[in-house]
Amino acid sequence: MFKSDAELSRNQKLRRALYTTLRNELDFSLIDYGVNDSYKNFLDAKADYKFVEKRELKPRGKVTETENDLINGFIVIFTEDEVRADLKKYIRYFDNNKVTKENLPEIVLSSARVAPQLLKVQKYYEHEKFHDLLKSLLPVDYALLIQQDASARKRVRYHLSHFHVRIDWLIDFAAESLGKQLRYISKDLYEKGDKYAETLVEKLFEYYSFHHTVSGRRTAAMVAYQLLSMGDSLATVYVNSSESRTFSKITRDNVAKHCLVKIPSEHVEMIEKDGLMTAREFRDNYLVHRADDYGVAVFQVVYERNEHSTPPPDGKLRELLPDVQWLRVANQFLIPKSGSANYRPISYSIIYDQQDPFSD
Repeated sequence: MFKSDAELSRNQKLRRALYTTLRNELDFSLIDYGVNDSYKNFLDAKADYKFVEKRELKPRGKVTETENDLINGFIVIFTEDEVRADLKKYIRYFDNNKVTKENLPEIVLSSARVAPQLLKVQKYYEHEKFHDLLKSLLPVDYALLIQQDASARKRVRYHLSHFHVRIDWLIDFAAESLGKQLRYISKDLYEKGDKYAETLVEKLFEYYSFHHTVSGRRTAAMVAYQLLSMGDSLATVYVNSSESRTFSKITRDNVAKHCLVKIPSEHVEMIEKDGLMTAREFRDNYLVHRADDYGVAVFQVVYERNEHSTPPPDGKLRELLPDVQWLRVANQFLIPKSGSANYRPISYSIIYDQQDPFSD
């Protein structure tokens, strides 16, 4: 059972504060690699980049694009505590996929970002070249695992412990787990019939802001988080999809999606007129690319769950209503570039606007 801050010891509160701080920094590193570097791949290849349409970012939005090798796809699991040993049969991390010099592929060891002789310390988050190692391992298939080093007993240390981590928990089990948490079932996924079970599986995908037809990395990320959510500490799962062109972050509080959007020149002028900052400040600190009549920036959508996707206060069983949405768009932001640490996200509510700045 998850422990809130009020239930933690003083040392556990310090650990949670450290975890949250490191997670905030990890966000920007992964946005750079998953979103901005992917866009640069298209520019370098002189290939057309299809921007996400706003309808795809609405709750239950469906994406029908195909995968593209120019998108840097990945899954990263970051846990507040060490992952329990009994979960190894589902989140498969063993000695043979530890981050060690003996296990890493030669293509990673030969990367300019990796120092094999420093690997024992480079894999720790506090090392100055940690993010270089991380980015070198992100292209390796399956997931990366960042967790607390339980052997460091006198202090809290997080390290990139494993690569090539497979997620082998079944979707049915994940849906059953969520159904029990939210009190739509009491014992078994199929206790109310096949149709009810099918609907609950579809709702599992909606709970994590994905359409029920998705597969691949997004499905694995969703299942991994549902498994980790049953523990007593925080977990975060990041997934960058080469099909949807979105980078998603799943936490206990919400789900956030990030993608690139076109910013019309007139919107930049409006930001300056509203007194938020000068047009030059905006271009320097938010735009990852500039064209003649528009700029490109990272757009973030935060989805929050409602009374239908949170446990009922009375704890009683309730009936599943398929047509009721489980998520709502809570916030929409433009995110500053990773090097612009003094700048805040800017509110940019466009998903439900009549005009579509996403369109080409």
